[in-house]
Amino acid sequence: MTPEERFDELVGEFLDMPGVTGPGSGRGFGSSALRVGNKIFAMLAHERLVVKLPGARVDVLVAAGEGVRFDANKGVPMKEWFSVDPDSALSWQELARESCAFVAGK
Repeated sequence: MTPEERFDELVGEFLDMPGVTGPGSGRGFGSSALRVGNKIFAMLAHERLVVKLPGARVDVLVAAGEGVRFDANKGVPMKEWFSVDPDSALSWQELARESCAFVAGK
C-alpha cells in the first residue's frame, strides 16, 4: 500500500469523529491535513505521516529511531511535529488518535 493510500484510509477512519475535517483544496502547508477544531493534527508530507504530539513524546520517538522531527522546509525542525520513518512499525491510526487527542486538548 502506498503512503497516499494509507493516509486516505486514515482520513476515512477519522472523518466520522466529532470536530474532525479532512483535507481541503489547495497545495500549501496543511492542504493534505486532518484537522480537529480547525487545527492540524495529522498530514501526509513527502510520503510520510506527520503528527503533532507533545515535545517530550516526539523526543522519545526520535530517540527510538521511529522517525524525525518534521521540518517544514524552513531548516528548523519543529519540536511538536513528528515525521514517521517509512520503515517504522508504528501504527498510523494510533499515532493519529494520540495526536488528535493532544491537539483537541490544547
